[in-house]
Amino acid sequence: MTGLVGGEAPGGRGGAATGASAPYIAPGATLGVIGGGQLGRMFVHAAQSMGYRTAVLDPDPLSPAGLVAHEHIRAAYLDPLALDRLGERCAAITTEFENVPAAALATLAQRRPVAPSAAAVSVCQDRLAEKAAFARSGVACAPHAAISTPRDVERAADALLPGILKTARLGYDGKGQRSVADRAGLAQAFAALGSAPCVLEKRLPLAAEISVVVARNANGEGVHLPVQDNVHVDGILAVTRVPARAHIADATQAEAVALATTLAEALDYVGVLCVEFFVLADGSLVANEMAPRPHNSGHYSIDACDLSQFELQVRAMTGAPLFAPRLHSPCVMLNLLGDLWNGATAPDWRDVLTLPGAHLHLYGKEEARPGRKMGHLTITAASAVDAEARAADAARRLGLAATAGFAATGLAPPIGLAAI
Repeated sequence: MTGLVGGEAPGGRGGAATGASAPYIAPGATLGVIGGGQLGRMFVHAAQSMGYRTAVLDPDPLSPAGLVAHEHIRAAYLDPLALDRLGERCAAITTEFENVPAAALATLAQRRPVAPSAAAVSVCQDRLAEKAAFARSGVACAPHAAISTPRDVERAADALLPGILKTARLGYDGKGQRSVADRAGLAQAFAALGSAPCVLEKRLPLAAEISVVVARNANGEGVHLPVQDNVHVDGILAVTRVPARAHIADATQAEAVALATTLAEALDYVGVLCVEFFVLADGSLVANEMAPRPHNSGHYSIDACDLSQFELQVRAMTGAPLFAPRLHSPCVMLNLLGDLWNGATAPDWRDVLTLPGAHLHLYGKEEARPGRKMGHLTITAASAVDAEARAADAARRLGLAATAGFAATGLAPPIGLAAI
C-alpha cells in the first residue's frame, strides 16, 4: 500500500486514538467511502483536489459519488467480496451517511482505519442510543420516552404531550416523524409508523435551531466550523446562515461548540461529526441529534471558509494536520430540492447566477423528486447584511421565498413550537 508515512500499514481499531501518533496517509493513496450520494461526491472532490485516489462502494450505477470517483464498486454494502475489494484498494475508509450497516464498517476496520468507527456510527443510528450518549456526556436533550408497544403508548407520561413521535432508526429529513397532540393521536401515529420502535419527544418552545460541525483525528486533536444558524421547512433544512443571527448569543454558540466537542471526545470520534441543537425560548440548549458525517448545514464551508468540512473529513481520516477553519465571507445557503424542477426540466440558473457571490452546486442526480436534495446555492458577501439581502433576492427569483421562510425583508420568521 502506497502513501503511508510514519508507521506500519493501518489496521486494528479503525482509527481510535491510542496516544501515539497515527500514521500519515499521504496523497497518492486511495481513500474509500461507503455511500454514493452528494456527501460522498463532495468528499471525493475534496480528496481528489488534495491528490488522493478515491473508491466508492454503492449499489446504484448512477450514484453521484460513483460517477466522479476513480473506482465505483457497484454492490450492496454488506457484500463480502465488495468489502474485501474496498479494503484491499484503500488506505482508509469513511462513510457518507449514518445508515450504512455498522457491521460493514466493523468488517473493514479489521484491516484498515475506518473513520468514524462502527461503534460511533451505531450510536448515531438509533435515537435511543443517541439520547443515552447525550445523558452520559451531560448534554441535555428533550424530555422523551421509548415507544415500542401499544402498552408504551398507554403509559407515556402526560407531560410529553403534545410531542413528536420519531422512529428510533432510519429517520431523516422529516421522514419517520409524526406530530401528536394527545394520546389518541399518539396511538394513531404509532400505527402509521408501522409500530416500529419509536421515541416520543416533548414539543419545546424554540427560538432557533443551530448546528456545530467538529472534526477530530486519531490523536484526539479537534477543530470546528463556525456555528450554523438553520431554518427547517417540513423537516428538511431550507436555509443556513453563517455567522448566526444576532438573537443567538455568543455565549450560546460557545456552549454549543463545547457540548459538541464533549460528545466527540466521549465517542472517541475520528472524522467529521455534526451535532444539531435547539435553542429554547429561555436561551438554553438541548441536543436534537448527531450525524456521523459532513452535514447539509456545513455545505457553505466550501465557498465561505478557507477549509471546508469535506477537506476536514479527508484530513481527519488521513492524519493530515488539522487547523481551525476561518470564515472569510459571511454567507447564506439555500437548499435546492426537486420541487424546483418542472418534471425533467431544471430551473434556468442564469437569473440567480447574475447575483454577486452566488455559488451553485448541483449533485448530479438523474431524477428530481419533491423533497429530494438536488443541490444548494451559497451566497457569499462582504457582510452578513449583504449576504442576507442577496439570498432573499435569490430565493424570490427561484420561487423559494415563502417555502424557505424569507419574509419581505429577507428575514426568516420565528420558528415557534417544534421538535424537528
